[in-house]
Amino acid sequence: MADLLQLERVSFVREGRLDDRFSLMITALSLAPEQVLGVVGPSGCGKSTMIDLLALLRRPTALARFDLLGRSIARLWASGGVAACTAFRAQHIGVVLQTGGLLPNLNALENILAPQRLLGKPDRAHVGRLMESLGIAELATRLPAQLSTGQRQRVAIARALSHRPALVLADEPTASLGVEHGPRAMQLLLENTRQTGAALVIVSHDHALLAESGIETVQCHVDDDGVRMEA
Repeated sequence: MADLLQLERVSFVREGRLDDRFSLMITALSLAPEQVLGVVGPSGCGKSTMIDLLALLRRPTALARFDLLGRSIARLWASGGVAACTAFRAQHIGVVLQTGGLLPNLNALENILAPQRLLGKPDRAHVGRLMESLGIAELATRLPAQLSTGQRQRVAIARALSHRPALVLADEPTASLGVEHGPRAMQLLLENTRQTGAALVIVSHDHALLAESGIETVQCHVDDDGVRMEA
């Protein structure tokens, strides 16, 4: 099966005061459709920065190769900049933020439909199936402020999957759910990405939950030169 994502020596460097400098190097990473990868490491080691790079929210400082769905992301950044990367992300990438990141003035259904409407491709049937499988169908008209933490996170998962992205990125998706609801949320995320055929990258501090879920992991290593991630 051909790789969906291929990275070689992709780096990001944040300059600034000596105590605020940060560098991340992804030496090599490849993902096939339907593959699931967990990324672990100590707090502050750059896991969320890696998610931002993969989501095209940050421009790499340097790279040897960064291909997604056969497109050169280096060329995309060079030719179209932020606008081109935003359009590409809207079509092909789904992101689950640690805090959910729902729009407060939209109800649950409207939040989930937002990626489809941005693309001009509404599919209520697909959204309905997602909401049923995640157990949030009865929450459609509630605003985010009227939802529990776990409910907001399940709405965020549905939103990330609503436009059938090829790549789903989840940043600590169970961190705020606790031991009671975390495993179920992880199971639902895995089940729904599997059904859509998406590749999935999960950043998590919960090594045990990743292991229990049968997820292959890579480690972020911190050394004198910064943070290095190797697959």
